Amino acid sequence: MTGSVTVGFNGSPAGMTTVWWAAREAAARHLPIVLLHSWTTQPLDVPALPQEARSKQQYGQDVLRRAEAEVLHRYGDLDLSTELVEAPAADELVDRSADAALLVVGSRGHGSLASFLLGSISLHVLGRTRCPAVTVRAGDPSADDSRGGPAAADRDAVVVGVQEPGPGADALLDFAFGEATSRGTPVRVVRVLPLPASLAAHPHGKLVTEPVGPLEAEERVRLTAALTPWREKFPDTPVEEQVITGHPSQALLTAAVTGRLLVVGRPRYRPGPWRLGPVAHAALHHVPCPVAIVPHD
Repeated sequence: MTGSVTVGFNGSPAGMTTVWWAAREAAARHLPIVLLHSWTTQPLDVPALPQEARSKQQYGQDVLRRAEAEVLHRYGDLDLSTELVEAPAADELVDRSADAALLVVGSRGHGSLASFLLGSISLHVLGRTRCPAVTVRAGDPSADDSRGGPAAADRDAVVVGVQEPGPGADALLDFAFGEATSRGTPVRVVRVLPLPASLAAHPHGKLVTEPVGPLEAEERVRLTAALTPWREKFPDTPVEEQVITGHPSQALLTAAVTGRLLVVGRPRYRPGPWRLGPVAHAALHHVPCPVAIVPHD
């Protein structure tokens, strides 16, 4: 992975969770990190200040300076820079994705419900980024916080959803294996098969976690064969395989309950205003761990 880890930081306390996650990522991968703040796209709950441009810029400079000092206190060897920009945050981050190794954005709000809400900035970035992008929830225990606590001990794997084994999944697997290797965790590869028509019509569906027929067994063989090159490339990274019959969103949410990171794909050139598919949307709004969106051909 080359380039920088670029973080969209709005200056809020919740945004520091995103910064800590990104800082640990940059340190593990020996990459530079850029903290980027748009002074024209500040959160609504910033401290009361006059609305002149100078005050907004001063606020941006102050929050970047404080974040830089906190991060370097913990990661003294990190190659860290900060940038205060005038362009809207979403547009600036998408532009930066052409050269970045990774973009990191956050959720908004506080509390068990609000922390699962994504703002328009994050959705815009995740739907258009040209490099992998990760969204981190406010207060996520898998991110180092200001107290220096370790990642959540019950998060045990990098989970990746593979829609179809083969070259189309290479970008997702490359990212997922790299993440797992840097963390010293297994990769859990999940292949979801569609429900039979009789079950798909049921409003609540059904999740089958064990092979129930020749199709599941055949798909398990295909998945194992497709993962052989990745096992050879990352020989020290344990691999778990799951072939599940069910609704893709439900299956991935179930598989990611104890995940440290969930990796899902997004077609690089999806037309129309809705760049993220239903599985990605469900993951972003309901999975408790950070979610990586990886664009692919």
